[in-house]
Amino acid sequence: MRLSARIGLAVGCTVPLLVLASGWLLLRLVTPDLHRAADQHLRQQAVALAPDARSLLRASANGRTEAADSRERKLLSAALDVGVRVVGPDTSFSAGPQPAASVRLPERSAVPVTVRDGARSWRVLARPVRGATATGTLWVFSSDSADRTRLGLVRRRVIFAALLAAPVSGLIAWGLASGVSVPLRRLTRRAAGLDPRTSSTRLGQERTGVTEVDELAATLRTVLARYDEQVARTTEALDTARSFSSAAAHELRTPLMSMGTNLDILADHPDLPGPERHEVLTDLQREHGRLLGLLVMLRELGRGDLVEAEAFRAVDVSDVADAAVAEARRRAPDADIVLDVAPGAVVHGWEPGLRLLLDNLLGNALIHGRDAQGRVRVRVGVRRAPDRVGITVDDCGTGVPPDARARIFERFERGPRSAGSGLGLTLVAQQAALHRGSVTVTDGPDGRGARFEVRLPSGGGRLPGRRDWLIGTAGADRSQSFPKDRP
Repeated sequence: MRLSARIGLAVGCTVPLLVLASGWLLLRLVTPDLHRAADQHLRQQAVALAPDARSLLRASANGRTEAADSRERKLLSAALDVGVRVVGPDTSFSAGPQPAASVRLPERSAVPVTVRDGARSWRVLARPVRGATATGTLWVFSSDSADRTRLGLVRRRVIFAALLAAPVSGLIAWGLASGVSVPLRRLTRRAAGLDPRTSSTRLGQERTGVTEVDELAATLRTVLARYDEQVARTTEALDTARSFSSAAAHELRTPLMSMGTNLDILADHPDLPGPERHEVLTDLQREHGRLLGLLVMLRELGRGDLVEAEAFRAVDVSDVADAAVAEARRRAPDADIVLDVAPGAVVHGWEPGLRLLLDNLLGNALIHGRDAQGRVRVRVGVRRAPDRVGITVDDCGTGVPPDARARIFERFERGPRSAGSGLGLTLVAQQAALHRGSVTVTDGPDGRGARFEVRLPSGGGRLPGRRDWLIGTAGADRSQSFPKDRP
């Protein structure tokens, strides 16, 4: 059922009920008013008839028949719209409409009371009449048939109004609802023509002036925007999965072939001398470690490409750096690692990603940061500025040649002496970009070794619109110098 028909039906049912309720209330209010008016008229008539009733009793008591007849005529003339009954010791007079003589009447009443005579009811007021020689009672009667007639007329008209209001109000409400729902029908037609699968057309910002319709249109726009965002994220996830498979297949081919060759050697030469067997096993272990590291790095790149904004929160970089340095000291107990942090270095970030950034910077420094004597010295610093947090990792190695600084963040870029996966510094660049920051590589503070510096904004920001670190090399978000595993 259409909305306009529902509204018309609801109004058509509600309005008659309201009319009936109003009529019932009106009757409840009018009935006491009619009774009060009738009672007031009885009191006025009783006051007006009392002198004639007193004269009638006095004339009857004195035996004056003509005077009594004259008073009766006067009472009869005065009692045009009420009934009158006068009863005394020597007389009984009645005129006008009144209950039968068998109906018990009150001896006296300060206010009118109701008595019943069969199916009819009467309002009666009893007043004592005292003369010089005689005493009696004056009763004044008023039938409630007139009041019942008026109330019945009001009741019939209320019912008629309710019956008439049902179709009229329903039709009016249906017409008004049909007019008001025009913007809603227009929005329905526009929304029905949208197909997110085949077209990028979306609802415009047109306002109808009807708040509910405008709010519904805004909700539809929000839903479609979320749909588009989810489709983009799904497409990106599929691209990431395909790229993961392609990259893994490409990078795993060489170590797997090497491992296969070594396994063939062990299988074809069971009597291989001990030193040669040891060399083959060592090579197998190295290739196994490289495969495992490569898979871990690829997984982390995929996590960074798919992380959602809801995972970001306030992170103290000093705490993350302290944990990363403690882990590096455990892995390389012979290395000299110094940590210099400033308290309150808080950013809006993804804590696992920041930890990954620091772990890879430290791992890169531990591998390439040895001096001429073979010692490893690394200095990690965390500094806080009004609008950003800076992270520096200095080593005392051979440094990064200027011509290599532009490409060391590319995927699978490895130097001739590197045994890594070629993804460590790519992860550093990825996390810097995810946090709307930057990473650069320069010479060390004293001209020796290398300094990697990461700058992260303190406040939160939107995630990059396109994240394809696993799919390809850096795009617009990576136009700055983002380092990678050092050659």
